[in-house]
Parts: sequence; structure tokens; C-alpha cells
Amino acid sequence: MGFKPIPAAIALLISLIIWFAIPVPEGVSPQAWHLLAMFVGVIAAIIGKAMPIGALSIIAIMLVALTGVTADAPSKAMKDALSSFGNPLIWLIGVAIMISRGLLKTGLGARVGYLFIGLWGKRTLGVAYSLAVVELLLAPVTPSNTARGGGIIHPIMKSIASSYDSDPEKGTEKRMGKFLALVNYHANPISSIMFITATAPNPLIVDLVAKATNSDIHLSWGTWALAMLLPGLVAMFLMPLIIYWMYPPEIKQTPNAVAFAKERLKEQGPMTRDEKIMLGIFAVLLVLWAGIPSMLFGKAFAVDPTTTAFIGLSLLLLTGVLSWDDILKEKSAWDTITWFAALVMMATFLNKLGLITWFSGVLESSIGSLGMGWIGACTLLLLAYMYAHYMFASTTAHITAMFAAFYSAGLALGAPPMLFALMMAAASSIMMTLTHYATGTSPVVFGSGYVTLGEWWKVGFIMSVIELMIFVVVGGAWWKVLGYY
Repeated sequence: MGFKPIPAAIALLISLIIWFAIPVPEGVSPQAWHLLAMFVGVIAAIIGKAMPIGALSIIAIMLVALTGVTADAPSKAMKDALSSFGNPLIWLIGVAIMISRGLLKTGLGARVGYLFIGLWGKRTLGVAYSLAVVELLLAPVTPSNTARGGGIIHPIMKSIASSYDSDPEKGTEKRMGKFLALVNYHANPISSIMFITATAPNPLIVDLVAKATNSDIHLSWGTWALAMLLPGLVAMFLMPLIIYWMYPPEIKQTPNAVAFAKERLKEQGPMTRDEKIMLGIFAVLLVLWAGIPSMLFGKAFAVDPTTTAFIGLSLLLLTGVLSWDDILKEKSAWDTITWFAALVMMATFLNKLGLITWFSGVLESSIGSLGMGWIGACTLLLLAYMYAHYMFASTTAHITAMFAAFYSAGLALGAPPMLFALMMAAASSIMMTLTHYATGTSPVVFGSGYVTLGEWWKVGFIMSVIELMIFVVVGGAWWKVLGYY
């Protein structure tokens, strides 16, 4: 059987109840309500893991085309169902995931990690900061936060902990493994906040904000990176210190870590041709994404972010750093393009059919009746949006289901559009801290056994509060200086 019967049945039942049992509310078209029924069913199936998200997305595309909720003509309905495959943001994230394969294949990601540990690894806290810095450096070109935190950083962290005999199976995780595992994980949400290309759902946020503001606000790669720079760096600096205070490692001095890192670097040998090419392409991508050519030479030299990603991938293919077989084997990239296109398509047509406007109006009137003013009302919206992630095992599902309505409601209640967009964007990654199933990196790090469930949830909640305060206070002041509101 290609699906899990119980979660699939629950998702189907929810869809049927919305479609047939709940009357269409006044002000909502039947087409919008029926699309909502399918959308909620898909989200429920994703949460329940009834099928892989890519497979569910194919079914969603089929249902939208078959039911004709977006258009009467079957050919037009099919065209609508496939419409988001032409969205540049979707290809930006997919191609960037393909590029990130080069970090793993060439060994450049691991080399960068060992270099920083070799520099700062004499103390356990220094090792922690090394892991955080590597996480941050890899973030702009690693849209899979799971690949970054779980695939590159976590094996390095485990190797260092093991070299000091810090092993959960031996009951010695407190020596340093617990502390390093928590830092390994909590660096991941912070780095995900800081760049559009640092986690797959960020481009979806850009798209939803643009649609909600009729394209008055379009967050470019450079605008996003500049906005998140200062609060992100403050959060990244404080995070290891807070975890160190909560769960101090028994081993404070780690001279062996330096020797360990240098030994691994020795094993890798000098930088290979492919590593040097990867590093050069990494630099080119950052320069183009940051918009430096247009700053220096004028708008005629501006390069679209998605075009930049294709330039990077083309260079990797031309130089042989990556082969076409490598690209074909990058299943996560093709999977992301598929589910991203389906979810963006459904969210787009929910907006076009007026459902988002109606729901945001309901939120606006409900919260507005409390007489709190826009600051209090939007704070309530932000907290409800972020902590609803306890019910989600996918940031993509959460953002797709809730972001547009909550953001639109905040605008209707009087929030400055850019300020609220940036706060909602930050909250969309901060919520990854909360649980051991919050995002793909969570089960990887939690599954290594260094941290108990209670400890994970405790640190997650505390870090969510601290990071949200950093982005409200430091971020709010920084965005005011930048003239964003």
C-alpha cells in the first residue's frame, strides 16, 4: 500500500466534512471553500505523514485539475494546477539545493568546519562557536537546513564528542555531547532566519508577503540578509552562552579538539581542484545575490536571484565539480520543486478566490474587538502563529497553512507592512526551536541521544522566547535605522 491508512483516512474525512458538512460561509465562493477543503486535507496528510510530501503534492495537483475549482474548462484547470512550476522562487530553492550537493561531494563543508575548530577549539565553548560559525557560513548556499545542520555539522559534532568519550550509550553525554548537540541544533534555526536561501520555506514567505501587499513589498535576497544580519548575529552570539549556562559541559578545556581537527584536515590533504572551484562559485553566488554589481555599476548589471542560482549550477556542471548524474540523484531538490509548486499553487488560488481575505477579516474583527491597538493585536497574532508549531512537524506546512491569513490580518489591524513581514519571517524559523519534530534537523540531532525529551522542549521554549525578544528589540531598532518602517 502506498499510503498510511489511518492518517490518510483522517485527512480525507477532514476534507469531506469541510466540503459537504460545513455550510459555505457568507462572503466565500463555493470554489474557494472546496479548494480550502482540499488544502486542509493535504496539510493534514502532510502532518500525519500519510505519504511523502512529494507524492501528496502530485495528488493535490490532480485534484485541483480534476475538480475544476479554479476554472470551468478542464484544460484551463490543468494549466492552473501546474502554474507554479514557472515560479522563479521555486526554482531558486531547488537549484540552490543542487548546488549545496557540491559542499558534500567536494568535502569543502567539512574542511571549513575543521578549520574553525582548529582555530577556536581549545575550549568546549570555542568548539561550540566554531560549529555555529560554520553553520552560518554555509547557510546562504544550503537551502536544506537539514542537510546543513544534520548532514554536515552533526557528524563533526559527534566525532568531537566521541573523541572525549562523551557517548549517551555510556551515560557520559554530559561531558560535552549534550552541550554541543544543543548548540549544533539551535544554530540551525538562527542561520535559517538570516538568508532567503537558508531554508526551503523562506522563498514561500517572500511570495506570500508580495501577494498580500500587491507587490508593494518584495523582499530581495540582499534586503532580507541586511535586515536579519544584526539580530541574527546577536542571537547566534548569545545562544551558546545561554545553553552553556543551562547545561554546562563537564569538560571545559578541549586541547584534543584542535589536534583532532588538524588530523582530519591532514587526512583530507591540500584543497583539491574541485574544492577551490566550489569556493570560488560560493563567492560568486554571494556577490551576485547581495546585488554588488548593481550597486557598483548600476541597475543594468543587476542579476535576478534565480538566474544567479542557475549561473552557479551551470559553472559546477561545466567544470565537472558536479555531473548531471549528481543532479539527478539530488532527490531532495526535485522533491522540493514538486511540493513547493503544489503548495504555492493552492495558496495562490486560495488568495485569488478570496478565501485569505475572508479569513484575515475574521481574524481582524475577532482580535480587533479586544481593543488592544495594533501593537497588542499583532503581538497576539505573532505568538499564536509561532507557538501553533507545537502542532506541526513541517515548517512548510505551517507557513503554507497560516502565514498569509495572519499576515493579512496584521496589516488590516494597522501593522507597518515591512516591520510585520520581517517579524513573521523571523518567527517562521524561530518556531523550529520548539520540539524534537519541528523540522528535518530535529530528529537527526535528537535521535543521537545526547538530549532527553524534557531537556529538548525546555531549551526549545526558552530559546524561542529569547530569540523572539532579540528580533523584537534589536531587530525592531535595526529595521528603524534602515528605514524599513
